[in-house]
Amino acid sequence: MKAAATWLRKLIYTWDWRQASLVALSGVLMAIALPPLSLWPLAWVGLVPLWWVVVATPSIALAAAYGLLWGLVYYGISLAWITHLHPLMWMGVPWLSSVAIALSAWIFIVIWGSVCIAAWGGAIAWLTHRWPGRRVWTVLAGTALWCTLETLRNYSPLDWSPLSLSQSPNNLWILHLTRLSGPQIISAILVATNGLLAVVLTPHSLIPSSFPSSHLLIPASRRRSLALTACALVFASHLLGARLYAQAAPAAAGQSLTLGLVQGNVPTREKLTPQGVRQALEGYTEGYRSLVEQGVAAVVTPEGALPQLWNPNSPQLAAMLQTVGQAGVPLWLGTFAPVPGEGRTQYTQSILELRTDGQYHGRYNKVQLVPLGEYIPFEALLGRLISRLSPLDSYLVPGQPMQQFETSVGKVTVGICYESAYSRLFRRQTRAGGEFVVTASNNDPYPVWMMQQHHGFDVLRAVESDRWALRVTNTGLSGLVDNHGRTLWLGEPQTYLVHRAELERRQTLTPYVRWGDWLTPLLLGLTVAWGWWGVSR
Repeated sequence: MKAAATWLRKLIYTWDWRQASLVALSGVLMAIALPPLSLWPLAWVGLVPLWWVVVATPSIALAAAYGLLWGLVYYGISLAWITHLHPLMWMGVPWLSSVAIALSAWIFIVIWGSVCIAAWGGAIAWLTHRWPGRRVWTVLAGTALWCTLETLRNYSPLDWSPLSLSQSPNNLWILHLTRLSGPQIISAILVATNGLLAVVLTPHSLIPSSFPSSHLLIPASRRRSLALTACALVFASHLLGARLYAQAAPAAAGQSLTLGLVQGNVPTREKLTPQGVRQALEGYTEGYRSLVEQGVAAVVTPEGALPQLWNPNSPQLAAMLQTVGQAGVPLWLGTFAPVPGEGRTQYTQSILELRTDGQYHGRYNKVQLVPLGEYIPFEALLGRLISRLSPLDSYLVPGQPMQQFETSVGKVTVGICYESAYSRLFRRQTRAGGEFVVTASNNDPYPVWMMQQHHGFDVLRAVESDRWALRVTNTGLSGLVDNHGRTLWLGEPQTYLVHRAELERRQTLTPYVRWGDWLTPLLLGLTVAWGWWGVSR
């Protein structure tokens, strides 16, 4: 305990507010590059101050602290929408507890992302001190480590705001690079470009007196060559992206498809009441009938469209099944479906395809559940401390990662809400035959700018898989994106609407869909090989 206190005092004593300000500025620049502001050019220079500081910091622990600060600023801003969980008084939660729940959820996920950046900052400082004269190799190592940390975080229950989101939905040329190796290729190019610029532009004033200038400053001729390398990387990546944009193969003849969507706009605080259930039933039934008259092949509803446990004998579901039987057009219904098995009945967050026989045929179960909202991690520890936000009497269970949504119009790649941030889930389904993407979300009670971030993820999923994507939500933003990432239609948020969407079914397999993220292990391999070669010399 005494040693920890001594370490903390030393850390505070060596803290440099000028460097901390640069790190905070870097976090702000990267955060506003994300939707909704989408100032994506800032991402190509926004990491430079962070690189400066962690490389020039003599203490590894202090560099990690600066990395933590960057994460707190970046994730704190980009994830501030989580605080809109408050108010929860409609659930019977006291006002103070409602504020505590919203703030706790926000702080927890912000710290989770920030710890990864702290590890990155400490590692870069260690590499710089261990091999101080190898700046370009450090940039390569930093790029590989950043991509590795983002990849590992994407296998965890919590992930959002990767660097690749800063280029979506506007920088379509760069987005097309994801067809080669997924979203990590964008993160790699951004981190590497910023790292090279940081080497070229390192100011003398940032170098501490205890650090030899020769370790961080390089000759003018080398600076020019590295500056040209950074510019060439930016230019070449955009040029390659433009070529991929232009080379997309056209869809085969007869692959057009017309789907309908209903944006119910029933807020969560209302749809969990008997009156809200009636409103949802009326709204989705009316929208379904309207779209059937327009000649759609199927009608899609959002996540939890009818917030009830699946029971075909219940009056509400029986009425909807009767409507589908009379109209003869499949309905993709968002609901809670039971999991067959013995013991206590468990449920999944599901999309079911209802057909005219009154049964569901296709079924997709949500894989990536929302912590605290759909289940409680470490339930024995946290169960008594956190109020659950699910309308169910039992916790949800996740679906199987390798499942496929088989429908009357073919195989579909599906994501439910939060899953839009998990590219690997979409890749598996597309590789197994998914011909287009459908994402079903609730998005209430979050603000419009969160919906814009969510839309940015769906644009990424459409481009990397070379698939059209239909986005249907409860409160917005519903939309249609083509396989180039162009948003063809975007509905008004917080409005009831129905929409008839025409899209294409595609069977192409991009390199990313075929082989996954091969770039991250390649970068790690190059880092180790180059490092070993340098040490052996």
